Amino acid sequence: MSFSLVRTYAPTTGFGRRAASGIAFKYANATYSAALAKSPQVLTKVQAELNAISKSIADSPDLKTFVTNPTLSVKDRNAGLPALYARAEGTGAKKEPLSDITRNLFVLLSENGRLGETAGVIEGFNELVAKHKGELNVTVTSAAPLGKDVLSRLETTLKQSQTAQQAKSLKLTNKVNPSVLGGLIVDFGEKTIDLSVSSRINKLNNLLQQSV
Repeated sequence: MSFSLVRTYAPTTGFGRRAASGIAFKYANATYSAALAKSPQVLTKVQAELNAISKSIADSPDLKTFVTNPTLSVKDRNAGLPALYARAEGTGAKKEPLSDITRNLFVLLSENGRLGETAGVIEGFNELVAKHKGELNVTVTSAAPLGKDVLSRLETTLKQSQTAQQAKSLKLTNKVNPSVLGGLIVDFGEKTIDLSVSSRINKLNNLLQQSV
């Protein structure tokens, strides 16, 4: 498939935390259950493949446009899938076939017109795997990258929370989103702590509108 077919469409859906919809989670749960039923090794392989595909989408504007373009026909969507698989399969001597589970997932997403749910499916899958392993994934979103000392202090503080103490391990990820303007947004488990400047501005705007 030529990606010139999809360049005219400008995607509005971003890839990030809290992307998972109810539909995406159904696909994620089905994929997770199928992989786990095979073996822990298959679960690990599928997760690695999905994360490689996620990185490919993040790195390639063409791939991002491809998965988020709802105007493509089923034929064009299916024709574009090999490009989506490429990084997950590797190259040269390290190249190995994509698992049937990952391949079947994307065939279903393509045929059902749900490739736009890819980010949410992968996010939901990773959350299920983390829960299975007793891991707590914490995402800290900031306007600019945080220093190691700041992340270390955040990790120390978060480990004292009741949610973290129930987990076997804690994994902290810093995501950069200039739209938060300043401050932090912390996502962990089912909780979100919004300490961003943009959130404060929105609250102020709401108060001003109510007082007019």
